[in-house]
This record gives sequence, C-alpha cells and structure tokens, in this order.
Amino acid sequence: MLKDSFGREVSSVRISLTDRCNFDCIYCHNEGLGDTRGPLDPQTDEISTEDVIRFLEVCEEFGINSVKFTGGEPMLRQDLEEIIRRTPQSFEISLTTNGTFLPERAQALADAGLDRVNISLDALDRDSFAKLTKSGAFDKVLSGIDSALEAGLTPVKLNMVIFRQTAGFIPSMVDFISQRDGLHLQLIEYMPELTGNSDWAIKISDVHDYFRSRADRVEQRYMHSRKRYWFGKGMVEIVDPVGNSDFCSNCHRVRVTHDGYLKGCLNRNDDLKSMGEMTKQEIRDALLATVSERVPFYGAYLIKNEDGHWIFNEKYQNSTGDRKPYLYS
Repeated sequence: MLKDSFGREVSSVRISLTDRCNFDCIYCHNEGLGDTRGPLDPQTDEISTEDVIRFLEVCEEFGINSVKFTGGEPMLRQDLEEIIRRTPQSFEISLTTNGTFLPERAQALADAGLDRVNISLDALDRDSFAKLTKSGAFDKVLSGIDSALEAGLTPVKLNMVIFRQTAGFIPSMVDFISQRDGLHLQLIEYMPELTGNSDWAIKISDVHDYFRSRADRVEQRYMHSRKRYWFGKGMVEIVDPVGNSDFCSNCHRVRVTHDGYLKGCLNRNDDLKSMGEMTKQEIRDALLATVSERVPFYGAYLIKNEDGHWIFNEKYQNSTGDRKPYLYS
C-alpha cells in the first residue's frame, strides 16, 4: 500500500466523473476546481469509462480499496451503472449525488454493485431549497432519499453544508434523520477559502456545542477525530477540517478530476498531474508523483498571517518535489 511522507496511507480515491450539474448551488466549489461547469450535454474532455476502470485497476495494485464517484452530478453519466459494475470487486463503492435521478436508478445502481450513497440536502423547506440550489427539484430529492433506502444503499448520508443561510435548518434536519432507520446527517463546514464569501461562515464550535447539549449520546470517530452525535434512529457527523488539526493528518485519499488529472488535496490545484494517455504505467507514475507531493494543510501547508488570513507556507511549496512516497506491506 502507498504511504506518503507524513505517514498517511492512501487507501481511497475520489473520482469526479463530470463537472456538469443540473443544480447551481450557491456554495459549490466543484471539488475544489471552482465553477467550471458547462452545458449539461456530455463533454469530450470527460474521463472515459475505460480510463476510469484502468485507473481503478492500478489503484488495486497499490492496495487502494475504496472509491467515491462524484461530480458535478455523476448521475448525468449514462454509463455510471457500467462503471460501477466493472469496478474491481475489492472496492467499497460510494456515490455523492444531488439525488434527483435516484428514483429511476437507485435499484439499478445497487444491482450494479453500489454500496452506499451521499445525497446533498441543505434545507427541508421547499423555497429555501430552491434559493440554495437554484433548482425546483425538492420533491424529487426527497423521493430519491426514499428510493436509496429502499434499494439498500445504506447508510444514506445527507450532506448539508453549514453556513449562515442553512444553520437555521439544523433542528428540522435532525428531526428528519432521527425518525427513520438508515439515515445519517453529515454537516460539512463551509470553507470560504474555496468559495469566497467569508462573511457566510459560522463558528463550527457553536454547532458542536449545540449537538453536545442535545444528543442522546456522543462518540468520537478515530478517522479525523470527528464527533458523532446520536438522535433517535439517526446519527449526525460534523466534517470540520478548518479548525481540526487531526483532519488532514488522517486524510487517506487522492482525487481525480473530471478531465483525468490527479490531485493530492481538495484545496490545491497547483499539484494537478496528467495521466497522459492513461496507460497503466502512466497512471502508476502519476499516482506515485501525486502521493509524493501530498502536504499537510491547515496549520502547516496553509497558515494564518498576522491579519488572520490563510496564506500558503512557502516551506512546503518549495520542497514538495523532494518528497517520495514509499510502499509498505
């Protein structure tokens, strides 16, 4: 298995199958690439089915055993079921989606081998949902949640980005997941350094305090030191990378962009590695190079200056090329 120079195993990959999306969420950073979305029609630069499978076969050689397919909206890919069906059997397969196509395809995806699904849902209020997503698909998303549960794609995790426009919907979301088996709520800290609008951010510690005082029980997950808060049948987990020094130190994934570049970190685009013509040797070389340039992030690679703004640490920018990944059994 690959292990980077900071001792982090690389055990999972996140593959963006497209940057197309039928939503236009106001907080979207498109897997850290910014708003690159174009027409909804298939684009010639999207990574092909064959290249996705060849990449995963190389990943399997290095002991990587988990893949999450994302977008944009990955279900705009009509070959998604084929990709999942052909993914090596050693992989746990998950999907992040806005849920609008799940009513028609959830069972087919489960039959193809999909294990579980994350569905974006930031509000249980139709008008607010429409403002946040610039979409009128609220009822379709709720139907998609039901379809995912019925297909056994559990736990179904509802992704909710927490910022000023959504914080008020937390109580209703907790009530929603607490009453049904198989639903989890994943609250994702808003990251203005990716999307701008720093005045939208709220103190994530206040969110933790809110849950700590109300949860039936609290657990701490080893990975990223995430807190888990249980309410009835459901669980709430907070993804809080900005102030959590353990978050990036326990990151075990690398990413693939929709057009076939490798990147070592969500928050970096200066480390994109081409996989060339996607031969297996080119994929191996790019994967090793990507792992060799992985850096710590908050508090190390990204540090605060005297004014309290995040800036890049030149120490890591200037030395990443000297690092080498290594293999261990």
